[in-house]
Amino acid sequence: MKKTLRIVVIVGIVLSLIIVLKYFKDANSSEIIDYETENPFYTSIVKEVVATGKLNPEDEIELKPQVSGIIDQILVEEGDIVERGDLIAKVRVVPNEQAVISANSRINSARLSYNNSKTLFDRSKKLFDKGVISKQDFENSQLSMEQSKEALTQAQNDYKIIKQGTLTGGSAANTNILAQIAGTILEIPVREGDQVIESNNFNAGTTIATVADMTIMIFEGQVDETEVSKIQEGSEIKVVLGALEEEEFKAKLTFVAPKGIEQAGAVQFKIKANVNIPQNINVRAGYSANAIMETGNKENILCIKESLLQFNRITDKPFVEIQQEDGTYKKSNVKIGISDGINVEILDGVTKNDKIKVWNIVTDETNEDEDDRSQDETADDMTD
Repeated sequence: MKKTLRIVVIVGIVLSLIIVLKYFKDANSSEIIDYETENPFYTSIVKEVVATGKLNPEDEIELKPQVSGIIDQILVEEGDIVERGDLIAKVRVVPNEQAVISANSRINSARLSYNNSKTLFDRSKKLFDKGVISKQDFENSQLSMEQSKEALTQAQNDYKIIKQGTLTGGSAANTNILAQIAGTILEIPVREGDQVIESNNFNAGTTIATVADMTIMIFEGQVDETEVSKIQEGSEIKVVLGALEEEEFKAKLTFVAPKGIEQAGAVQFKIKANVNIPQNINVRAGYSANAIMETGNKENILCIKESLLQFNRITDKPFVEIQQEDGTYKKSNVKIGISDGINVEILDGVTKNDKIKVWNIVTDETNEDEDDRSQDETADDMTD
């Protein structure tokens, strides 16, 4: 009985050991991941800076009235081609009663002053003819009268302009709004019957129409402060329009702002470039555009795809994993150079014949492996 019990216990222990060993074997065994590899290659890299902005006419002006009034007639439409001096609109002057009263009061005051100076002149002339006063006194009296007469004439003219809008018009004159440059009517923000305000030193005035020369276009955009030192005025650039993505237009950088403007926490510098638009291509003012500026160029250099780079999470230094003869991978720190965002120059750490691990193919197994590798990196850095 004891012998049988002993045998049962031994068999139980053996079976338990087999189960435990199998469990640990299954737990420790993992599927070997067959990573893809890529070789370094020789190519050329052009480094570029891209600035976002808009395409606008170089010459663009707003037509504003010189007197306040009401839009009596608009003679053009948006998109029309006009020449310098063409009639754009007519403004009917509506007298301001307060201004009319004030101007009339100035006339009365100037007339009183003139009448008084005329009386003094007549008296001085009689005295001068009799030899009572000197010639100098007589000429001073004459000058005072002439100045008073000129002031009266000016007051009368001011009154007429305020009341009629012109010196020669009727009770309600029209003021013509003329095109100051040849070009295209971009915008007419007013309608017939709208009231407009004159442009002066205290008021910007009402814009009746915007005219632009569409034959000379410029790119206006902004460059980040980290890139502005890499570009120079006078350099040749390329401009791509959002509405014509398949077209690239040659341009010349003409202006880089000496002072930046902070926008959303970043400092931006304004730039301008003259854009060469062929005559057979129709463009419109305000098109969104990108200016592409070359800041570096290297030919026949050893490169890898930038996606093959990995970065140490502690030191942030770049490295790659190179396949060894036994199929394992060894970390190799690399020194990088110029990059275009796709390919990156390798200055040290990799040779042309190396097989570099394509590490960023995401699978369930690689996610777990990445965690383990991160822990290994941290341990290696601590020991270093």
